[in-house]
Amino acid sequence: MMDRYTKLQMAGIYFCVAIFLIFMLLPFFEMFMASLRPLEHLFRSPYQFWSTDFSFDAYSKMWETVPLLGRYIFNSIFIAFSVTAITMVFVVPAAYAYARLKFPFKNASLAIFLGVNMFTGAVLLIPLYRVLRSMGLLNTYWAMIVPGVAFLIPTGIWLLRSYLEKIPLELEEAAFVDGASRMYTLRRVVLPLAVPGLIVVGVAVFIGAYAQQFLFAITFNQTRELQPLPAGLYEFIGYQSVTWNEMMAAALVGVLPVMVIFLFLQKYLVAGLTAGAVKE
Repeated sequence: MMDRYTKLQMAGIYFCVAIFLIFMLLPFFEMFMASLRPLEHLFRSPYQFWSTDFSFDAYSKMWETVPLLGRYIFNSIFIAFSVTAITMVFVVPAAYAYARLKFPFKNASLAIFLGVNMFTGAVLLIPLYRVLRSMGLLNTYWAMIVPGVAFLIPTGIWLLRSYLEKIPLELEEAAFVDGASRMYTLRRVVLPLAVPGLIVVGVAVFIGAYAQQFLFAITFNQTRELQPLPAGLYEFIGYQSVTWNEMMAAALVGVLPVMVIFLFLQKYLVAGLTAGAVKE
């Protein structure tokens, strides 16, 4: 009876995972199919999900339609990496302080930080614009990096703090007995054990930084050469027509580096979760 219940349970799990994957991957598959169709065939009636008139012309023509496409892809990756690096510099010591130190309003301040994330970037665009203008950061990379860091730090602190709290406190106390300082203990004892957590937080911050570029770019930056890919895709929209197949091709090419990075880090993440296990 138990074996039958277990099989039904596993079948239900596999079914739910399959449905989830279909809904997650189907839009990407449709983007790929649209990038292969000629523009005049995209809006056929009735709609054809599968067609035989495939061509990779859009992947070559998109570089001619938007000559700065390569620069836009580079900008997106550069901004995302910059936001991730700066965010992690602030997140690591802050998360460690929330995990180990005792200070007034500790939980209340963390709740306030997380509460800020409940507001979307659109709500704070006007005050952010005034702050960036007063600092002279408009129309620069910093105009997109600084807001990204500000919005992602609370999430990074919350995620990493939960992981650091699981590291046995006895390991740090042993380092203190040997005369190690707090910062030395963090650098030599805590961080090596927290590598899986750092990877998780880093990936989450990178994806968040890559996803939120559009709103900040069209609001805080008017320099064409500094635009990230989400804003650069607007150049496929002409006065009389939209080259949807080339836009889909450019979007897929822009997402490809992120997917490669994520898959590469995912392998190390699984290895780190196994190697980083600590027995209390």
